[in-house]
Amino acid sequence: MAIDLTGRVAIVTGAGGGLGREHAKLLAARGAKVVVNDLGGSVSGSDGSIAAADAVVREIEAAGGEAMADGASVTEMAQVEAMVAAAMERWGRIDILVNNAGILRDKTFAKMDLADFRAVIDVHLMGAVHCTKAVWEIMRRQNYGRIVMTTSSSGLFGNFGQSNYGAAKMALVGLMQVLSLEGRKNDIRVNCLAPTAATRMLEGLLPEEALAALAPATVSPGVLALVAKDAPTRTILCAGAGSFEQAHLTLTRGIHAGRGDDAAERIQSSWAELADQRGSVVPENAGVQGQVELEKLKEALGV
Repeated sequence: MAIDLTGRVAIVTGAGGGLGREHAKLLAARGAKVVVNDLGGSVSGSDGSIAAADAVVREIEAAGGEAMADGASVTEMAQVEAMVAAAMERWGRIDILVNNAGILRDKTFAKMDLADFRAVIDVHLMGAVHCTKAVWEIMRRQNYGRIVMTTSSSGLFGNFGQSNYGAAKMALVGLMQVLSLEGRKNDIRVNCLAPTAATRMLEGLLPEEALAALAPATVSPGVLALVAKDAPTRTILCAGAGSFEQAHLTLTRGIHAGRGDDAAERIQSSWAELADQRGSVVPENAGVQGQVELEKLKEALGV
C-alpha cells in the first residue's frame, strides 16, 4: 500500500539543497505540508540566506504541494521555537521532524581547533536536540510523532579526519535510543538514517560516476519509510545508491573474568572470545547489559 502523508505536517531542516531538498520534495509529493528549513550557509556553516529554502518551496508548490520556507538556525533555540510556532499557526499540528541540517569542518584531531569541534556538535547534535525539544510536547499531546535523526557511518564505524562529525553523529544514535523508549507510549517513533549521497559535502572527494550513482533522491525513500504511520522505531537505516541496510549495536555473549587479581589478564587473553558474535543480542534497553553480566556470574557460581 502506498505511503500517504495527507494531512501530516513535516519539518525538514537543512532542506535548501542536497538530501534535505529531496526529503522535503518527496514528503510533499506524498501529501505532507512541509516546513523547508535552511539557514542557507556554506558547507562550513558560514553566511546565510533563505533563498535556497524559498526555491525548494517554489518547486513543491509548482508540483501541487504546500510548503513554507524558514531560515532559522538550528543552533538557536529561540529561532527554532519561532519556526515551530509559525508552523503551528499555519497548520495546527506537527507530525514529522527530519533532523537533516549539518556542516563539515574536517581535520585530523591533532590539527583540529576546538571551535571547529564545537561548531559541528552544535549543528548536528544540539541542532537536532533543539528541534526535537521544540516539537516533543506537541507530538505528545497529539499522541503521534515521527522523528528522524541523520546519523552517519562516520559515527557508526569511524572515518579518518572526522572526529567532530563522527562524535556528533554517534551521539544522535544515543539520543534516538532513549527518545524511542520515552516516546513509545505516545506513539512517537524515533529512528536514524545513515545516508551515503553525493551532496556538497562530497564534492571533490569521489569520482563523477560515483557521485551520479549516489544521487540524494535515492536516499529519500528511506526517510519516507521512517516517517510513515506504520514506521518502526529505534531503527538505524543505512541508505545509498538505492540500497538500504540496517546497522545494529550488538552485545556479545562475552566471558566472566571474575574479580580476582588476574581479571585483567583473563580479559587480555580472551579478546577473541569476547568478540565472538555467536549468541550476540541487540539490547532492548540499557538494562540488558547488566542482565547478561549477572547471568554469567550465576553460571560461574553454579547457581
